[in-house]
Amino acid sequence: MFQNGQPTVLQVPALWWHVHEMLFGFSMAIVVGFVLTAVQNWTGINGTKHHRLAVLVGLWLAVRICFWLPVPLWLTSSLEAVFIALVAYEVGWRVVKAKGWRNLFFVPLFLIAIIANFASYATIKGMPPFTSSAVWQAMLWWFAILLTVMGGRVIPFFTARRFQFEKPQPIVVVELFSVVPLLALFILSFFPATMAELGDKLLLVGGIAQLYRWYRWKPWTTKGEPLVWSLHLTYLCLPLTLLGKGLFDDAFASHNMIHLFALGALSGLILSMIARVTMGHTGRAIYEGPNMGIAFVLLLSAALIRSFGVVLFPAYMMEMITVSGLFWVIAFAVYVWRFGKMLVTPRVDGHPG
Repeated sequence: MFQNGQPTVLQVPALWWHVHEMLFGFSMAIVVGFVLTAVQNWTGINGTKHHRLAVLVGLWLAVRICFWLPVPLWLTSSLEAVFIALVAYEVGWRVVKAKGWRNLFFVPLFLIAIIANFASYATIKGMPPFTSSAVWQAMLWWFAILLTVMGGRVIPFFTARRFQFEKPQPIVVVELFSVVPLLALFILSFFPATMAELGDKLLLVGGIAQLYRWYRWKPWTTKGEPLVWSLHLTYLCLPLTLLGKGLFDDAFASHNMIHLFALGALSGLILSMIARVTMGHTGRAIYEGPNMGIAFVLLLSAALIRSFGVVLFPAYMMEMITVSGLFWVIAFAVYVWRFGKMLVTPRVDGHPG
């Protein structure tokens, strides 16, 4: 579509569809899968399954199909909102019943996503006083907040556990300076004048805090284990994105840094985590599965080509986008090839799931 133009059967602008489907389609599906799996461990209450899970999958899939059918946008957006709302309910009632208030923050996060979802659709009609780009920027910061919180929980824990050292305890000030700038950037996405004044400062403060936070997790200890070093290298794309956007004055360069986050941090952490949890949740030893090193390298290469490569060699932008996209597809295809059978066959330990 980027090279050949708008498909006639697509009901929304091609660029809008691309960004919306990567954020609300692909990435949101992963987040939903993660929380619906994890909430069982957090609360001790059985997770969503059977017909309730089928309803959620059906709603998600229906939205993806509706974009290619002559369906009114109000129906498509409503189906997507219902999907996110039901997920918030599935998580919320379990957390409340178990009084696990620490994990209740997912519910307001999903409610914010519902508002952003409706706003995104409304921008197609020019209804709100902001652009589609503002919503997309805000949602990227939404995912950055999520990765910051969850990455801070699991990456140092997995690292310390795998390499047998004591997990570094969070420093409250560093945690605040890592998250608060992201919250501010989310809000300021809808206020471009204020963003122009404060955005670079927030990006640099957040980037420095994130980089120091990442350094404290001892990434240099992980080189022998792809399932761990991949978490560290992909998370590193988050502070590098913040610093890159904060330091580049050129709008073209700043915009392309978004893909360092989207491909490197977001997609990278997704690929690393699903490879890991597939082993654990199918009853297998986590570190005895297929080696995904080449897939992780391809995905990181895709992120660097699509961001720094395009910025440094803009004359070859189309070729680099093609190569980057191809690397992204191959990386996830390697996962499907090596782990797909595990996902559609019973657990090897005989447990349900």
